[in-house]
Amino acid sequence: MTMGTQYLLSRRKRRFLVMLGILVVLSIEMASTAAGRSSSPSRQNLQVQTQLKLLNKPAVKSIKSPDGDIIDCIKITHQPAFDHPLLKNHTIQMTPNFHPEGVFAQNKVSSKMKQGSSRTITQLWHMNGKCPEGTIAVRRTNKDDMLRASSIKAFGKKKHKTIPQPRSADPDLISQSGHQHAIAYVDGDKYYGAKATINVWEPKIQQPNEFSLSQIWILGGSFGEDLNSIEAGWQVSPDLYGDNHTRLFTYWTSDAYQATGCYNLLCSGFIQISNEIAMGASIYPVSGYHGSQYDITILVWKDPKEGNWWMQFGNDYVLGYWPGFLFSYLSDSASMIEWGGEIVNSESDGQHTSTQMGSGHFPKEGFGKASYFKNIQIVDGSNNLRVPKGIDTFTEQSNCYDVQIAKGGNWGSYFYFGGPGRTPNCP
Repeated sequence: MTMGTQYLLSRRKRRFLVMLGILVVLSIEMASTAAGRSSSPSRQNLQVQTQLKLLNKPAVKSIKSPDGDIIDCIKITHQPAFDHPLLKNHTIQMTPNFHPEGVFAQNKVSSKMKQGSSRTITQLWHMNGKCPEGTIAVRRTNKDDMLRASSIKAFGKKKHKTIPQPRSADPDLISQSGHQHAIAYVDGDKYYGAKATINVWEPKIQQPNEFSLSQIWILGGSFGEDLNSIEAGWQVSPDLYGDNHTRLFTYWTSDAYQATGCYNLLCSGFIQISNEIAMGASIYPVSGYHGSQYDITILVWKDPKEGNWWMQFGNDYVLGYWPGFLFSYLSDSASMIEWGGEIVNSESDGQHTSTQMGSGHFPKEGFGKASYFKNIQIVDGSNNLRVPKGIDTFTEQSNCYDVQIAKGGNWGSYFYFGGPGRTPNCP
């Protein structure tokens, strides 16, 4: 073998070794990329399963609702609230020490309603069973519910800056938040609760990431980062529940929707005592345009002895309470009460959403066509239910959703509200 031949072979060998090295590096990179791809879904899956285990406690009995929901009857002492470190040794308060004065007398009056033929309603899952004593009724969360959220951390939470601010005239704040409202409100005093009877509908939602709700807000603090809020009412939210059914809901936050609080029982906080009503479950039946009208009555009030905020649904169901220590300002009292509707306007196609508020019809259409709140009341410092003084109204765009207040007859203080969203007058 000549020197030239040896050199040629040596050069070929070097080139082969370099090529081999490149192939090895490439194959390692491809393998690590593939592993990264496969580990990401599996990591997310693990996080979802961990969260589901936290939320879905072992059931004594499970009931399948006609709408596809599973309602779990779990032991009252096993509910998600007791995952909170400050509730580890909590003694459950099974009944409130005080009801606001006037509740039971008014129940007798409201049962003899004359104005309009509104009827009482219940929850859909009741058709297929009931939960035994010593348990609470909880809507089961499934994997799909969690995967619809923008992140596991965001699941069950409202977005920041969604509270209607009647005193704010800043149009930028309205457009940034994408939330619109039509409400009645009172402020400038100390409030210890609120009550209303709310007409129930099933508004149409344009986009899955939008919602429509009708609720009571009990607010404390400023509209900054420290806002306290307790909320209750009905909502249609495809993202949260995976369908377009009208559902009973609650919400709370002590820091303007940043880190604290959630819907229903989707975090530690609210302590449920009822085995008859499930938060997040479908309300049935709902009102029809020109048809039968259905409504729910919600009362939220502060127990003057224990300091807890209680919630009652209808005349018969005390659902449970938010412990006072969850809040800063609301541990004393509320500074504003709001009643009304809220929608999300995502402007997905560059136009205003066609998501409906209330019945999807404007207040001027009246009973049987427009949605209403009636017998709106506040709880005062003497623990009395009374008609609020100085009720005002607020809406960002009255050509999209409006509110009209009135007073008189056995409806007390009441208002009609809502609208269709996008129309030629609301482009």
